[in-house]
Amino acid sequence: MSLLTNVMDHSLDDGYAEAAARKKADGGGGMPKTLRAKLGLAAGLVLAALVVTVGAAQARVAAPVVAKEREELVDRIEAETSAADKLEKSVDELRDDVNARRREALEKSGDGDRSDLVGMLAGAVEVHGPGVKLVVDDAKDVGTGADGKPRGTSGFSDTGRVRDRDMQRVVNGLWESGAEAISINGQRLTALSAIRAAGDAILVDNRPLVPPYTVLAVGDGEGLSRAFQDSADGLYLHALQESYGIRTALSVADDLKLPAAPSLIVRTAQPITEKGTS
Repeated sequence: MSLLTNVMDHSLDDGYAEAAARKKADGGGGMPKTLRAKLGLAAGLVLAALVVTVGAAQARVAAPVVAKEREELVDRIEAETSAADKLEKSVDELRDDVNARRREALEKSGDGDRSDLVGMLAGAVEVHGPGVKLVVDDAKDVGTGADGKPRGTSGFSDTGRVRDRDMQRVVNGLWESGAEAISINGQRLTALSAIRAAGDAILVDNRPLVPPYTVLAVGDGEGLSRAFQDSADGLYLHALQESYGIRTALSVADDLKLPAAPSLIVRTAQPITEKGTS
């Protein structure tokens, strides 16, 4: 207790107190005493005030210019966004016109049913029907898993965040389980679709998506759900949920509506004929 009392009563070290007293007695503390020192202090204060004043003036002069540049940039972004929206609307109208003309031509040839089937499998037309809805989301604590440890690089990923390879396995598992059409966050997948990553973002056909990722798969609802959960990819997703806190929700739906693919590249194969054969 005596030590604590001494510390409280003598918060300033005795050596510091003696040095301060000596400096005060010698006239070294407080305001400058000589005229030269006072003039030096005044000049320093004037210089500091001048620097602050000039900086404030320059900032005030530059503020309208910065505001104008920002306004011009905002206007340019809005104009480009509007132009992109118009182009996308035009693309949709042209796609609908092409689909209508193709359907009309195939109906005249008596091959309309085959056109519907090919369009559905290729992702060129909208589809609806029973299936499953799977929602995949990042862990609540993205940085750690259920055991408090980050996802190691030798395992699934570095954190509790859903990665592109996770969604690749989910989609492949649904295809293998009998899905007839799949979309992620409204993006229709085709045989040529790519799921890639750009930083922490997941890209589907070069379009960034944000979590949660809603996967819609048209097919035999109950059968598709059971087959996926029993598949290797379904067990992989279950492992992510149990070990790393990634959130998933799988449900069966009576009627799902999937849009057509935003862009479709049609490729046809031609048989190779050998020369010199009859």
